[in-house]
Amino acid sequence: MSHTFPVRIFYEDTDMAGVVYYANYLRYIERARSDIVEQIGLDQRAMRDEGLVFVVTRVEADYIGAARFGDRLEVQTTHQAVGPVRWVFDQDVLRDGKVIFRAKVTAVCMTTAGKPTRLPAKLRLSDGDPAA
Repeated sequence: MSHTFPVRIFYEDTDMAGVVYYANYLRYIERARSDIVEQIGLDQRAMRDEGLVFVVTRVEADYIGAARFGDRLEVQTTHQAVGPVRWVFDQDVLRDGKVIFRAKVTAVCMTTAGKPTRLPAKLRLSDGDPAA
């Protein structure tokens, strides 16, 4: 249940001090989660057409270090389906093997009308492991 996603830092990612703007880390970990969904074989467009979406309901984040223009980062994610509707992710952003950002993210499966619903069977059965 682990996944690695590479991130390259561009000038547009940085603030006036030349460091990655804090909110961009949330974008990087979102991209990693989207990649996980694709690797599991879930088509989020098809899910949406069927009235189902994933919604982030909680993020706990710790900013430990800073990344700068030109850095190459890695988002390491471990994840598991927790209960019938929740999917929990522990995500670390690393530069040169050292954690610079850490987050715990909870997402739920909901209908497009805003009601919680069961996670797709493919996710529940594999416990979120793309290798399963």
